[in-house]
Amino acid sequence: MSVSKALGGSGGILRGKRTGARKADRKSRDESPDEGLAGSEPPPRCSGGPEGFMSRLPLHLARWAFTLGLLLAPHAPLAQAPPEAPREGQVRGTVRARGTRRPLADAALQVSGVSEVVRPDAEGRFVLQLPAGTHSIEVRAPGHKPTTFLETVSQGQQVEVIYRLDPLKVSPYETVVREDRPRTEVTRIRLHAQEVREVPGTQGDPFRVIMVMPGVASLASGLGYPVVRGSQPASTGFFVDGVRLPMLYHLMLGPAVVQPEFIDAIDFFPGTPPVQYGRLLGGIVEGRVSRPREDRVHASATLDLINSAAFLEVPFASTGTSISVGGRMSYTGLLSSLLVNSLSKPGSNAVGAEFWDYQARVDQKVGQGRLRLLALGSSDVLASYAPEEEGEIPGMPGMPKDPTNGGGGITRFHRMDLRGLHPLADGELEVGLTAGIDTVGIFSERGPPRVRIGEFTLRQKSLAGRLRWKRELGSTMQLTVGADVEQRRGTVVATGSEAPAGSQYFSEDDPLTRPTSDARTSGAYVELQWSPSPRWKVVPGVRADVYQLLGEVTRTALEPRLTVRHALTEAVVLKGGAGLFHQPPTVLLQLPVMEASGLRFGLQEGLQFDLGAEWRPHPAWELSADAFYNPLRRTVEFSLQQLLDLRRRGGVAASDPAGSGHAYGLELMARHALGGDWFGWASYSFLQSRRRVRIERYDDQNQLLGTDHATVPFAFEQAHVFNAALSRKFGNGYTVGAVVHFNTGRPETGELTPQPMRASQDSEGNPQWVRQERSQAGRLPSFWRVDLRAAKAWALDDLVLEASLDLLNASFQTEVLFYEYTSEPAGTDKSSLVRKARGFPIVLPMLGLKGTY
Repeated sequence: MSVSKALGGSGGILRGKRTGARKADRKSRDESPDEGLAGSEPPPRCSGGPEGFMSRLPLHLARWAFTLGLLLAPHAPLAQAPPEAPREGQVRGTVRARGTRRPLADAALQVSGVSEVVRPDAEGRFVLQLPAGTHSIEVRAPGHKPTTFLETVSQGQQVEVIYRLDPLKVSPYETVVREDRPRTEVTRIRLHAQEVREVPGTQGDPFRVIMVMPGVASLASGLGYPVVRGSQPASTGFFVDGVRLPMLYHLMLGPAVVQPEFIDAIDFFPGTPPVQYGRLLGGIVEGRVSRPREDRVHASATLDLINSAAFLEVPFASTGTSISVGGRMSYTGLLSSLLVNSLSKPGSNAVGAEFWDYQARVDQKVGQGRLRLLALGSSDVLASYAPEEEGEIPGMPGMPKDPTNGGGGITRFHRMDLRGLHPLADGELEVGLTAGIDTVGIFSERGPPRVRIGEFTLRQKSLAGRLRWKRELGSTMQLTVGADVEQRRGTVVATGSEAPAGSQYFSEDDPLTRPTSDARTSGAYVELQWSPSPRWKVVPGVRADVYQLLGEVTRTALEPRLTVRHALTEAVVLKGGAGLFHQPPTVLLQLPVMEASGLRFGLQEGLQFDLGAEWRPHPAWELSADAFYNPLRRTVEFSLQQLLDLRRRGGVAASDPAGSGHAYGLELMARHALGGDWFGWASYSFLQSRRRVRIERYDDQNQLLGTDHATVPFAFEQAHVFNAALSRKFGNGYTVGAVVHFNTGRPETGELTPQPMRASQDSEGNPQWVRQERSQAGRLPSFWRVDLRAAKAWALDDLVLEASLDLLNASFQTEVLFYEYTSEPAGTDKSSLVRKARGFPIVLPMLGLKGTY
């Protein structure tokens, strides 16, 4: 029986699928014979002819004949009752999840007293035709609390409603995999959605999650750039959908330069990355931009202790267009100035800092393909200003002292990328064009009002193009070919007669006051994915690159690569890979101009060998082990001091800066995938990294004895690293998570720390510190910390509101960053040597509020 029939109506259900309803038999109203004969005339009696014949029949035959004639004779139609006016109304509406506004197509609506269940369409819409009166409608949906609604229906009227169901868990841990391709790499860790936004200690930044991945060390625990498998931070590339980022974090330590709403997933390749990634010796971190959501408008706003951010995504279904914009602005300058300046001694310099970033994206459907325009940029400024001095210059009456002097540093970049995807020749073609501007520099100012009076800036403009074509060759092969080219033009600007804070005067004949480099890099690659059997996958590839410092040098590199995966069982996979890699000379971090001008010193070259296994004892669990060995056949890794020395010499090195080395290690990881109200992982890494370098030897009187070559631990080496991360979603919108981290200390190399010393005595027997040979230097102490995160989410009608507290180093542990070697009085004309550990507990509490529409 339909809902309307069961309630006495006649209209039925106008829209929606019905399940569990029985087909009702249609019954007509009862009709009596008297009503059927009311308008008929009595048959005339027979007097002759037939009538006479009837009168002459026997009585019983006459009665049968009379009845037969009555039935066959024409008579008036049955009387019809006038149709009754419908006494019905409509309930029309949608079923949505409270907070997210997501249509609940799997909902079920049931009117009280009726067995029929009605389900809405794919957009959550439904229409019910109900009799006039008050009705109780129960609405259920998986993952949501059942809710009963009372509706009063008037005759001939329509009621528009929105039924919002409260979720059992606000923002549950769900993984939506879109075209997640099968693994072809030896080691690739992909993190989705909440895995990159809700890891404690990361302040919600997807890229910072890499700091708790296997194979990763750091300069300062939880902060700074990752050190992947014993390489320089500048050897690891950071990408957003194929666009390389010149910098990753604001102020080198702060939040990432791309806000989380633009990133849907993170791919981390600690070693032997795919052949499309070239000109890098280390790992690869690729941020996957979230796909445009075409269902409705989406927006979010975030407010925390250091910055505020906003994001808006608007689809236009009629044109197939989607526009997304986002931005972030910090008030770190105000807060840090108030904090630092309040703690500083009177007369100390005032400190200021600020940063901002922006992202914009336009997606357009074009036939069978898509076009995407992506723009992003970032700016950081850190400055220090001396207090104002009042009065006159001594000996010069009437000449006031200079106003406040100060200076600082600035880093800024802009990128605009146009990418097109379209089917071509039974495959898919991707074409991209990227334009960029990078700026890194220091400046000096005078004021107030602030007037810039000098600067030393590295500026670089770049234009890059790329293409890639993929095609399936039967059921067992896939071919990928591609090429890329990039033109970079770098300039060094040094102006003004005032030196930036802490630096020397730049003379007019300084060789770095002129344009420095015009470089071009181009490359091509081919890769074949071959599955000779369902259990085997073999991926050979080769890449060729040409590096040109126009007008000076040309370098070439050929890089073969191979990856093999073999499934022993449905749950166990063995894997291995090898490759040859090259990169221009590097400094601590990627710097404009430096990468191009460094081609004068040749290319770095390294091999990578990777062997491992994966085991899935359960669909939600994965255990992996990877062993790697990376011979570094040629390295050109400049320290900051070497870079300054190189500038003073006009770009001419005092000696050959090339070296060699190797790195090896073991990585273990157990991971529970996102889902089932929790996610987490635990990993252990054994990391060794060595460099063969020139070292200086000193005697007990601190006199240079000579130089030698030795293999020593790399400045970034941390031998043992352990990470464990866990996040659990509870009912009522609560989320709690924790991270435990441990690492052994870095070596004292004199590059990232002051020169290491050893105790000795001078010629008079007094204790003194003398320089320690690098090969004999010790290490900094080990460090551990615990990070915590707690959040509470509320599902409002059309908004999800979340308050969170993210605490880096909730254990308040102090990490020793370096040792200070000094002496203290120990009596008359005596002193004692003291080695002081310098560091402080880096504790970052981040209280934030986020609204998502």
